[in-house]
Amino acid sequence: MKNSFGTALTVTLFGESHGEEIGAVADGFAPGIPIDEDYIASRLAQRRPTDGLSTARHEPDEYRIVSGVKDGYTTGAPLTVLIPNTDTRSGDYAETDGIARPSHADYTAYCKYHGYEDRRGGGHFSGRLTAPLVVLGAIAATALVERGVTIGTHIARLAGISDRGFGEDLQEDIDFLADCPFPVLDTASGSAMRDAILRARAEGDSVGGVLETAVTGLVAGVGEPWFDGVESVLARALWGIPAVKGIEFGGGFAMCDRRGSEVNDAFFMGEDAPETRTNFSGGIQGGITNGMPLLFRVGIKPTPTIAKEQETVNFLTETETRVTFGGRHDPAIVHRARAVVDAVTALVLCDLLAGRYGTDYLAEG
Repeated sequence: MKNSFGTALTVTLFGESHGEEIGAVADGFAPGIPIDEDYIASRLAQRRPTDGLSTARHEPDEYRIVSGVKDGYTTGAPLTVLIPNTDTRSGDYAETDGIARPSHADYTAYCKYHGYEDRRGGGHFSGRLTAPLVVLGAIAATALVERGVTIGTHIARLAGISDRGFGEDLQEDIDFLADCPFPVLDTASGSAMRDAILRARAEGDSVGGVLETAVTGLVAGVGEPWFDGVESVLARALWGIPAVKGIEFGGGFAMCDRRGSEVNDAFFMGEDAPETRTNFSGGIQGGITNGMPLLFRVGIKPTPTIAKEQETVNFLTETETRVTFGGRHDPAIVHRARAVVDAVTALVLCDLLAGRYGTDYLAEG
């Protein structure tokens, strides 16, 4: 079982949804990065369930950093985060043990781990494990801000309802999203999205959506061609987030229906360096940053556990059955996934920058 990503900065996840604790280890943080506990708490709050819009499982996420930090700063040694699971109800899953929940990893995990896996609440495959990622991502984001790099994510679309796109003043939008509990740029769109989530909940169903992320302040020249390009490295890590079913950079798939004359990014001389008049490349060309904002979108599928009756099988008895799931589940996770996408993005960017300029670069801001 492989549960790591990164090269200069490596992150490893561990734990299960209903186990005693979940956690993560980051190996490669520069010494001297400050641990801003208020900022970490604010990022965890963005991921935490929202009343009415999310699961009724409420975990306080009282994390402990048990290695790699001393006197409020990283030491350079592997940094380990532990978060206890305190609001588990494993009995909710007793009657459905062996039943393949549609669009979950129950059956594939059984095929790979031969029944030894912990299936309660999705076990190791649960989105619960994204909480320690958010803690590490907040530390990474703190280091990036000192280097002038900022990250912001909004719900571009949810249940077919669209938010406005990032505006001309991209930094203003990113700053606005930093403390926005429901991450949209247009208030009216946000209200409509909330209503759609509540309707799905009332009908025992769920909805998905698309998150759009922007990164400002990245210098040109970061990344590698071919298989270690910025898109490649980011996509590998982002695909690891549960429920992600699509990723596109810059103009994405929509570019494929247009002509080169319409989507080529023309260069001009800016005040300090070459810039492009458009950004269909999403800030990356040839796998390497070009100094323009990094832009990408992540598709989040509808939450697979719903209250409607569904066809399935019991893979232990090899019989067909029908199932309706009770318990505590999200009618949407798009708004909560924002914090996870931001965290993974921050960790990947720290990895790429450390690989380009050395580990100490992240603590020299």
